[in-house]
Amino acid sequence: MWQLSENKDWKFLREKFSWVHDMEGIPQDARFHAEGDVAVHTRMVLNELDKLPEFQALPKQAQGIMWAAALMHDIEKRSTTMLEPDGSVTSKGHAKAGEKAVRQILYKHIVTPFAIRETIAKLVRYHGLPLWIFEKENPEKSLIKANMTVNLQWLTLLTKADVLGRECKDKNELLYRIELFEEFCRDKNCWGNIRTFPSDLAKFEYFMKEGRSLDYEPYLKETKAFEVILLSALPGTGKDTYIHRFLTDWPVISLDNIRRNMNISPADKENNGKVIQIAKEQARSFLRKKQGFVWNATNITRQNREQLIDLFVTYGASVKIIYLEVPYQQLLRQNKNRAYVVPENVMDRMIKKLEVPDLYEAHQVVYEIR
Repeated sequence: MWQLSENKDWKFLREKFSWVHDMEGIPQDARFHAEGDVAVHTRMVLNELDKLPEFQALPKQAQGIMWAAALMHDIEKRSTTMLEPDGSVTSKGHAKAGEKAVRQILYKHIVTPFAIRETIAKLVRYHGLPLWIFEKENPEKSLIKANMTVNLQWLTLLTKADVLGRECKDKNELLYRIELFEEFCRDKNCWGNIRTFPSDLAKFEYFMKEGRSLDYEPYLKETKAFEVILLSALPGTGKDTYIHRFLTDWPVISLDNIRRNMNISPADKENNGKVIQIAKEQARSFLRKKQGFVWNATNITRQNREQLIDLFVTYGASVKIIYLEVPYQQLLRQNKNRAYVVPENVMDRMIKKLEVPDLYEAHQVVYEIR
């Protein structure tokens, strides 16, 4: 069974993990966290989680995942906490930053299976959602998007422990919001399971088009003229090897090859714009002919993938994202053996930026984890 740490004593944790030590002294607004700093709050959350019957009923591996998520849920308050001019304390964006920090720690420093790592990262990312779901512009779509990435029963359990592990005047109201969230999940058929769609196209259009209902089935259903494959992976993962083994019959647009042909460094931001434009024009040539192809580049951020997918679907393509990953130490070895080595500091920056593709981003998302 995977565990973040067998020893759960706080003194041991703060000495073993710098990011636990960092929680101490990080202030919180007394209106919402009168108990004290982030470290005090986190310890209270862990204690409350352990007492919850829903937690005790989980299998041991699930308990290990939930415990790690509780320990790490406010990990990036250290980087986002600010004292506002009116004297209040805020930590806007700490959940989103926390997701990336968790992913980096559990990839680079603590060997963690992919599925477990991503579950913890997403629990951290969405741990406040049950409290604020009805303040979202589109609560239903926000709910289903989270449902595509994390078990909402587990998320609700984490949020409940988060509320119980604090001192605030509105605790009962927050617990009531959690109850409403659970009912909302049940009503949308995503409590403890992933909400299904009539087809991949129906799923894609629900998230990408306004006004689509959960049960709407596009007329074309699964029929598709052609497919574009969008690779997503850190450099050195083995994208070219994957193409050679499994996609030999596909035309390939490779940003690296274009750069090398033009003698342009990946660090040359100005000329990299030209590289991308050339690649997009090559893509349009295939798209106009309704011919499938592979887009071979790192594509490690959601924004980058969205721009490309928008281009592809404009021409009627169905898009499959294939995300590739190898263990960190293997990544370093493979990178050193490449003809074009990526400097380690550059690789570290890319790992910090990495956003693993979510199931809602394309018609299909495939995870090839080695």
